[in-house]
Amino acid sequence: MKKIMLSCLAVVLIIEEWLWDALSAFGHSLIRWLNLETVEQWLSQTSPPLALVAFSIPLIIVTPINLVAFGLLAHGLILQGILLELLAKLLGTVLIARVFALTKPQLLTFTFLRVIYTTVTGWLQWAHQKVTETPVYRWSKQFKAEAKARFAAWLN
Repeated sequence: MKKIMLSCLAVVLIIEEWLWDALSAFGHSLIRWLNLETVEQWLSQTSPPLALVAFSIPLIIVTPINLVAFGLLAHGLILQGILLELLAKLLGTVLIARVFALTKPQLLTFTFLRVIYTTVTGWLQWAHQKVTETPVYRWSKQFKAEAKARFAAWLN
């Protein structure tokens, strides 16, 4: 049972890693396209209280989308609810990750956030190490590298 659970987690982790790469690239492109480099610069130098407010804004943006998605699900519109929830998760990941990356030093000056961050990071590192030891994860990493190489060769 443990091997099955770790294999399932390995699949989830590799998908998350693939999405993270794509979403990071998309976020950087979006920042350049919207010409928000100065906002990012300001955000990375802001005070801890303003950083906390800035970190809350993506949560405030995504929460109503989540509520609408759950409402769709509750009314039997399963596909629409799932798609909207996926959109909310992707949008939330792009926004929250970017704001956190820019304001991490300021946010970690708050004791409660530092404790949460170090605790969760410790758990994630432990889980990541367990998952990366699985054959499924190693195979998927090899598959990803081969797919990237084939795609690069195809483009050239």
